[in-house]
Amino acid sequence: MKTPLRIIVSLLSAIAFTALARAADIDGKWRAEFESQIGQQKYVFELKADGEKLTGKATYERQNQKGETEIQDGKIVKDEVSFAETLKIQDREIRIEYKGKIDGDELKLHRKVGDLAEYDIVAKRVK
Repeated sequence: MKTPLRIIVSLLSAIAFTALARAADIDGKWRAEFESQIGQQKYVFELKADGEKLTGKATYERQNQKGETEIQDGKIVKDEVSFAETLKIQDREIRIEYKGKIDGDELKLHRKVGDLAEYDIVAKRVK
């Protein structure tokens, strides 16, 4: 009787470890290039998971301007991720929200720019 219990405990431990490792799989740099209402945008997200908390920064280039912003309200649960950034555009602060999933070396995100625009983007892991 003790042997089956040990096997079950070992399997549950392995599953729990795999889930934690998968959540941490977001750590690193992710590059995205996409077209938007304001033209071509290039982003590099530097992300780090600590349990379900996600932190990092976003470096961007658009309309011949470069900038950097901190990731806010970051969260990761298994392969689902969400975070936000706040950008100042023409003396106005706009919150940009991201929500999506990790799929191997791709981060598939839905990007919501305040009440102005929404679209899907894909960021690829920088190796």
